[in-house]
Amino acid sequence: MYNLHTHSLLSDGCLLPSEIAVRYAAAGYKVIAITDHVDYSNIDQVIPAILKFTRNWPKESTIKVLPGVELTHLPLGQFESMVKHCRKKGIKVIIGHGETTVEPVFQGTNRAALEADIDILAHPGWISDADVKLAQSRGIFLEITSRHGHNATNSFVAKRAMKFGAKLILNHDSHNPEDIISPALLKKVGLKAGLTASQIASIYKDIAKFLKKL
Repeated sequence: MYNLHTHSLLSDGCLLPSEIAVRYAAAGYKVIAITDHVDYSNIDQVIPAILKFTRNWPKESTIKVLPGVELTHLPLGQFESMVKHCRKKGIKVIIGHGETTVEPVFQGTNRAALEADIDILAHPGWISDADVKLAQSRGIFLEITSRHGHNATNSFVAKRAMKFGAKLILNHDSHNPEDIISPALLKKVGLKAGLTASQIASIYKDIAKFLKKL
């Protein structure tokens, strides 16, 4: 079981990366990513810290921890250069902070992030059909989230993704211990969004294929 969207105290979470890893392992997860919020103000501090942690996480652990970031509230013209910078530094999972309905986000962020070839577009809100099609063509995951507020458009995102064949991913977007729910409860988030059990199984197969490439 996988969750590729977590936040530590390196950004706005409240747990150390090690605490996150231990809690997710105890909850039954096999792979997670630490994906703290970054922009130009903190990227040079956060990326080295995440990489140092993940490179020193014991390989014999029951859970694998991947280095990631969430590019958050960027001016639209910065996405491409930031994605290239993150990949060059060794970041494995790049999330774009999408146009959620519960925060002010620059209009056009979904498109700019997708055009920059991120891996996951988080909480994309009322994403346009054109942007869903772009995600489909580039193999970028659209997020179904368990996070309160961001999850208000889960059903809409799931329906549009199914219509156009875009990939989906189920994520926590965890910031606090109470955000870390079991794999069974995360699947229920998908079911509540209108996905079938077989569609959720296909989602996890797609994620497994993505992880094998890292």
